[in-house]
Amino acid sequence: MAPSDDGGHIVMLPFMAHGHLIPFLALARRIQRRSRFTITIASTPVNVRRLRSTAMADPTLRAINFAELAFDPSAHGLPSNTENTENMPLTQMVDLCYASLSLRAPLESLVANITCREDGRPPVCIISDIFFGWAADVAKAFGTRNYTFTTCGAYGTSAYVSMWLHLPHRGMESGKFIVPAFPERCLFDKSHLVAMIREADGDDVWSRFLRPQFELTLNSSGWLCNTSEEFEPLGAAALRNLVKLPVWTIGPLLPDAIVRNDDSSGSSTSISEHRPGKPLGIAPERCVEFLDEHPPGSVVYVCFGSQNTITESNMKELAAGLEASERPFIWVMRPPLGFDMGSEMRDEWLPPGFEKRVTRVDEKKKKKKRGLLVRDWAPQLEILRHSSTGAFLSHCGWNSTLESLSQGVPIIGWPMAGEQAYNAKMMAEEMGVCVELARGAAAEVSREEVRRAIEAAVGDAEGGKGKELRERAMEAREKIRKAVTEGEGSSVKAMDEFLRNLVTP
Repeated sequence: MAPSDDGGHIVMLPFMAHGHLIPFLALARRIQRRSRFTITIASTPVNVRRLRSTAMADPTLRAINFAELAFDPSAHGLPSNTENTENMPLTQMVDLCYASLSLRAPLESLVANITCREDGRPPVCIISDIFFGWAADVAKAFGTRNYTFTTCGAYGTSAYVSMWLHLPHRGMESGKFIVPAFPERCLFDKSHLVAMIREADGDDVWSRFLRPQFELTLNSSGWLCNTSEEFEPLGAAALRNLVKLPVWTIGPLLPDAIVRNDDSSGSSTSISEHRPGKPLGIAPERCVEFLDEHPPGSVVYVCFGSQNTITESNMKELAAGLEASERPFIWVMRPPLGFDMGSEMRDEWLPPGFEKRVTRVDEKKKKKKRGLLVRDWAPQLEILRHSSTGAFLSHCGWNSTLESLSQGVPIIGWPMAGEQAYNAKMMAEEMGVCVELARGAAAEVSREEVRRAIEAAVGDAEGGKGKELRERAMEAREKIRKAVTEGEGSSVKAMDEFLRNLVTP
């Protein structure tokens, strides 16, 4: 355990996105368990309401405080109540990023109030999201420290930040290139780049937001990263090489019951932190019943995260490929690109008769239901931890990546945004736990490519990758478990070292 502290205050500032709020909440839980610091998570009103709802349902989170930061979406050209990236098109995400700069003044007020209440003593530190580099200046103004927390992995974060800071691909039509902070053997390709970075020139709308924020994070007192040394050795080295600051690898920030794959710590409660305020589109029991009907390692789970989707043509090809694979599957479905992400699914977006065919039970032929189609949100952790789940067709977001590999489930990669393509690259090249299907939501994908990728991941045909992928995924699972083992895990030690650093003048 970390040495006793004197009850100082930590303020945490997550970016307004589901994939950022989750790890910040988990980090707060981890710090709370290992210290006596008072913790306040600050965000906009809508996000705070969701986080409070989660905390009220979980006794281990009730000691965490939440502070609402005044935020007016309409003042920044956003619809009312738009305070996070959920169901938001890319064109509005950039507006949300610029709007987030308005949180500086209310954060300053919050820190001033805490300082006043605690007899002139400012918070011990502000732990801020990678997209809030300006928090370093706020901390400096109050005579306290700022630490940057990247909710993503070390490899993906290093590639993403280095790409934006250096734009190493500029002037290249195609081909491979070196990214600063990475060894020369680790070459990147333009196909790894989403449109916003591929087209960036340093003066575009995204560059003008991201580059200053990332540069400001280099003025912080150090970085926290949601990974472990043994899980991402190359990534951890690249991140330290990039930021030239102390880096504490304190992850993966997953519920204890999920890492151990047991129920001893009350998994239903622990798991809830991974979907704060999110109503499920299906009862967990229905998913478990479906999985129980199929052999171990046979079911393909398909989900592209909370804010990603694919084109209508790709949706039809994906459906046809799933059907052609003759493998059972659970598919979390959202409307295709160009449609309201919150709208109802339509039959016209799928092959004629698809849903009826894959969800039908043929009693005469004793055929089980082949597919389970889920609208909106699914109990992802419960699905991944079930022994019948054999592969995860994923967008390769970091939360999903950690959840999958913590259960030894290999990944079929279809990265779409952010650092996801770098995560897929790392998992395929460095870890050997992923077979890539496509890059980008609009990439042209055929049903045969889908079928082949599924067979490569879950099949046992001679020369197939399935067995090797599963073995490597199980190795990754053991690295995750080792990292968070009490008393000896590298991530446990890193957390205690970070907490000791907080009480060191």
